[in-house]
Amino acid sequence: MSFTSRMVRRFSKFLDVRVIYLMDTLLSELASLITLLLIGFFANNVVYSQSEFVLMWLLGALVSTIVAKFVFRSYKIVIRHTSFNDIMRFAFEVVGKEVLFVVFILLWSGFHRGLLIALGVDAMLTLCLLMSVRLIMISVYRYYFYRRKVEKKKQRILIYGLSEKSLAVVLRLKPSMVYRIVGFIDKENKLKNITVLDLPVFHYEDVENVVQEYDIDAILFASEKDAYEENTGLIDFCNQNGVTPLVTPIIDEYVQGKSMKNMVRQVRIEDLLGRDEIDIDLKEVSSHFKGKVVMVTGAAGSIGSELCRQLASFEVKKLVLFDNAESPMHSIRLELEERFPELDFVPIIGDVRHPSRLDFAFRTHHPQVVFHAAAYKHVPLMEENPCEAVRVNLYGTHNVADKCIEYGVEKMIMISTDKAVNPTNIMGCTKRLAEIYVQSLGLAIEAGKRPGVTKFVTTRFGNVLGSNGSVIPRFREQIEKGGPVTVTHPDITRFFMTIPEACRLVMEAATLGEQTQIFVFDMGKSVKIVNLARRMIELAGLKPGVDIDIEYTGLRPGEKLYEEVLSNKENTIETEHKRIFIAKVRKYDYDQVLPDVVDLEKLAVDVKIPEMVIKMKDIVPEYISKNSVFEQYDHQK
Repeated sequence: MSFTSRMVRRFSKFLDVRVIYLMDTLLSELASLITLLLIGFFANNVVYSQSEFVLMWLLGALVSTIVAKFVFRSYKIVIRHTSFNDIMRFAFEVVGKEVLFVVFILLWSGFHRGLLIALGVDAMLTLCLLMSVRLIMISVYRYYFYRRKVEKKKQRILIYGLSEKSLAVVLRLKPSMVYRIVGFIDKENKLKNITVLDLPVFHYEDVENVVQEYDIDAILFASEKDAYEENTGLIDFCNQNGVTPLVTPIIDEYVQGKSMKNMVRQVRIEDLLGRDEIDIDLKEVSSHFKGKVVMVTGAAGSIGSELCRQLASFEVKKLVLFDNAESPMHSIRLELEERFPELDFVPIIGDVRHPSRLDFAFRTHHPQVVFHAAAYKHVPLMEENPCEAVRVNLYGTHNVADKCIEYGVEKMIMISTDKAVNPTNIMGCTKRLAEIYVQSLGLAIEAGKRPGVTKFVTTRFGNVLGSNGSVIPRFREQIEKGGPVTVTHPDITRFFMTIPEACRLVMEAATLGEQTQIFVFDMGKSVKIVNLARRMIELAGLKPGVDIDIEYTGLRPGEKLYEEVLSNKENTIETEHKRIFIAKVRKYDYDQVLPDVVDLEKLAVDVKIPEMVIKMKDIVPEYISKNSVFEQYDHQK
């Protein structure tokens, strides 16, 4: 408890009716003294300066005040609840004082010139002093308890570490109405018991005592890297002791001008999966798109919308958003209008399966660079709707690529997936077929077999954290509902990458690709999904198996137990970027690919599923179905 709080509590303990009675009496006497000095000065009457009259005046004021207060009992009014009726009560008390006062003076020394004026001035000064002091006390009281209420609502936090980022966080949060910084927590023993920015530095090993003594609500990490490094340290401590782990997000995660609360968020599972920060030359990447018309298909999706956000900061001439999802398109439109008011962008509702709608977009806006992110991505759903997977993922890509050539687009960047490598499901195979078509088309142009100037670049990466319908949002939803959290298999693993991270690598790959190539990304280490579920439950302040159960539901149709490693030295070639590789893949001839693609598209439109799946397996011989009804067609290839 602060010194001010202790003093206020001490004063409030003794501020009873006796104290108020004494205070009011002294204020009334002060008013009478001031009146005497004023009348003596302005009236220029020697009587008012005589010691006998002064004594009589002050004594009369004191006696009158004591009697009047005893009669009207205004000292019993609770100061902070003073009302209009109470003010009237004070007025009557002051009148009572003056009546008694005049009687006292007449009995003592008789009538004096200017006596009525003096009593009138005394009455006004007495009432003003009494009311002014009460008003000041009420204002101070209300301010104190307002500040106390605000402070009580604030989260009391410790800042982890003494890095430049940590110090910057303190300076940004000091004016915050949400957080109160208590001090720093650091591992350096030599920094113990010192102060930085007027805040104490506590040692890491004393964290438990510090949390209890200072009633700490949260520990704030200045970066995701700090949070990751303390994954099994302070993060575990927070989860076990009811302390909230917080992190300051990168600047892209909050919009400038928002409240301080938006500058801090709770540590998420994404922060604890950990990966070295991506090193890309933003200046070089930006120059590649600056002043150009750029189009993004699937612009309202998880990847597409993030591509739009990053492109918006590159001073593009115009950004064309193409998607068939109305509500998500409306959301990204509002966001871009708010964050990038100077950006020239055009949202177009359209479907990549409709060549005429695509033609309108290309004919009207003439994009110079196209990012093709429109796709169906959910494995079990596409296993149940294979024809739609072919129509969107293959036929849609076919349409976009052909329009790029028709309208002289400089470069098309296609977003693919690790599931295209040795596919075991419909979705993965359709993405591999799309890769094959784009690659064969690009190679045909480079060889002069087909007219065109477009460069085709394909990028492959694994699961992105937090994308629509992915495992992490699903787990969060299940935890919020009280569980259980469902995992398909106790041994299932996946590679993960954050959406901004994936998009930055896509941008970098786009600048690297000057030939028809498939780029794959280093996805880091695979993550066991059941461990992911446990960690998310702990981050929610709950205990796995106690508060929230984990249930196994079995592998879903077409699902792999382990995803392919994209960046093996045996199947990739290094680039100048340590996280981006060129895939070694079989090359297809465009003249052979095109008829097969057209046939597949027709079979999909006619919903001839067996014939379509058999042909897919024929074109992509490595496509072997797993946990799927389409396993029966493997032997018919």
